[in-house]
Amino acid sequence: METLKSRAVYDNPWMRVREDTVRRADGGTGIYGVVDRVDFALIIPLDGDRLHLVEQFRYPVRRRCWEFPAGTPPPGTHDDPLRLAHRELREETGLRAATMTPLGAFDAAPGMTAQRGYVYLATNLTEGAPHREVEEQDMRSAWFSRATVETMISTGEISAASSLAAYTLLLLHER
Repeated sequence: METLKSRAVYDNPWMRVREDTVRRADGGTGIYGVVDRVDFALIIPLDGDRLHLVEQFRYPVRRRCWEFPAGTPPPGTHDDPLRLAHRELREETGLRAATMTPLGAFDAAPGMTAQRGYVYLATNLTEGAPHREVEEQDMRSAWFSRATVETMISTGEISAASSLAAYTLLLLHER
């Protein structure tokens, strides 16, 4: 598929939406909507059989959601995924990891964005106070047993695709 032209239709500090005019393999033309977002780091804090999750209100789905800690660099910047993982873990949970093991990466939603998530397993943890951003002031965090997390996944209480993908990477890592 060939991009013939591209134009921004919406822009803010966290994302840009563009509309591309494309030529398909059959020679026909069409449009494609793309959401440009920076890559993110997602962290699975593990202490024995316990996993640490964060919960916050997610405006698009209009409810509070339990997820693994994750985040992007500040608007207009880029960061190494490992450094970002350490910072996001500390900001959202107060935890610091002596060991951060890369588990893999995944495409967040390849039908509409090129954004990638880099997943890390955080172990050898020490606790501290979180340093949340203004938008995260309603965030809560808690430890859960692995059995409880798996029940939360099977009942839909944990439904964020990024957390589900990350947990799959953890299971594959442990094989």
